[in-house]
Amino acid sequence: MRFDVQLTDHAAADLAEIVRFIRERDGDPRAAALLTRFEQIVSDLSRFPSKGVMPRELAELGTHEFRQVHFKPWRVVYRIEVRAVFVMLIVDGRRNLGAILARRLLGP
Repeated sequence: MRFDVQLTDHAAADLAEIVRFIRERDGDPRAAALLTRFEQIVSDLSRFPSKGVMPRELAELGTHEFRQVHFKPWRVVYRIEVRAVFVMLIVDGRRNLGAILARRLLGP
């Protein structure tokens, strides 16, 4: 059974910003490679949505509904609902993410 993978508006904006940054810093081929890798992650999530682990920062806050996968240095945070996967956040994993995750995923 395949799951439908959807990016939230925030995640789509995250991806666009990351691609722009990589394109400006490292050129079009590196940006294209990053997009290809992200497409592979989406494909994997459509087949194996439970493959990710709980983000430590959210588990510490008592929230266990989100999972994450890495494609270094990026983290893709998502939620599974029935037959869909919602990508909520794509962010540089080297950052301190506790506040970002709490604000974006647990905020009003």
